[in-house]
Amino acid sequence: MKLKNLLSGAASEAVYKADDKFEQIVLDKKEVSYSYFADPMYVFMDAEYNQFEVEAENMVDALKYLEDGLACEVVFYNGKAISVELPNSVVREVVYTEPAVKGDTSGKVMKPAKLATGFELPVPAFVAIGDKIEIDTRTDEYKNRVK
Repeated sequence: MKLKNLLSGAASEAVYKADDKFEQIVLDKKEVSYSYFADPMYVFMDAEYNQFEVEAENMVDALKYLEDGLACEVVFYNGKAISVELPNSVVREVVYTEPAVKGDTSGKVMKPAKLATGFELPVPAFVAIGDKIEIDTRTDEYKNRVK
């Protein structure tokens, strides 16, 4: 089994028997929205205006989609914010992509597109700069174009 320590980020491997018992860990979640970056912490705020800080190293996957006001969940262990869970999909604007090649309609033609956060992902050829697209945050894949 490959394990990752959520507090320190250290990875390890271990072998367990089928009848081994584990201590149950309780993680709390709270709905929040992203507020601002205070190096090296990302600050989130809940509905009661309480602020929660999450360390930059625990934000690896979320940084691709992080924008002011993004609604997400902060995960807590023993009262400490340890990670952020994004919604399953987000809508973002394409800030850069190559123009479509005229006449290239063979199959599923994809081209790279860049978001305001700097994240790049493959999108269909018809997507243009300024288009809003829906992205699956679990797979980092294009879902559809949003009007």
